[in-house]
Amino acid sequence: MKQNLAVAEDSLVSIIIPAFNEEGLVGQTVHAVSALPGVGQIIVVDDGSTDNTAHVAKDAGAIVLRSEKNLGKGDALNLGIKEAIGDIVLLIDADLGKSAVEGRKLVDPVIKGQADLTIARFTSRNRKGGFGLALNLARKGIRHLTGLNMQAPLSGQRALNRKALAVLDNKFASGFGVEVAMIIDLARHGLVIREVPVEMSHRETEKNLAGFAHRGRQFWDILSIITRRLF
Repeated sequence: MKQNLAVAEDSLVSIIIPAFNEEGLVGQTVHAVSALPGVGQIIVVDDGSTDNTAHVAKDAGAIVLRSEKNLGKGDALNLGIKEAIGDIVLLIDADLGKSAVEGRKLVDPVIKGQADLTIARFTSRNRKGGFGLALNLARKGIRHLTGLNMQAPLSGQRALNRKALAVLDNKFASGFGVEVAMIIDLARHGLVIREVPVEMSHRETEKNLAGFAHRGRQFWDILSIITRRLF
């Protein structure tokens, strides 16, 4: 079910925020990005939440797309991209809260034509959620397939232009390999990718059973993405 809100005719930036049970922070995140220059559309994809994520996001002023079941990040982003009309699309996690205002640093290089894809590199990190297996796999796979040395290949905070979206056929990879697939596919087409330092903060996956299960799924999804692109 979609909540229809007016969209500015001169909109330049569409923001897509995938969210699963983020009622505590999604409102702050929406308010923060609404202050960014050029934003004409903020889309929150409620990915099968069982809390009040959708209501909080709507009250904050976002367009809300709801999935009855949890689709996973890649497919949640695909719901949002179908509705995005901006020349630039900013992808932001729902739990950034007030620090989402740093999204401007991702948008600016794309607006200026300095990059087709920008990726947030957090300058501070409170704790590590795992042992770095997924991150190291992503770095090595991307370097092997593209020659790029990426510091933050798994960062979900990104801005990309319509040229990049066209290369991706306006569709993101399913599962937890979406970020790695995006980098590899765009790099192979010669598009410009830049990592941008930002002062963002959000929850990291903890070292508990649920956290390790998430990292395990992420690892295998990344491995699948890399393996398919080897041939």
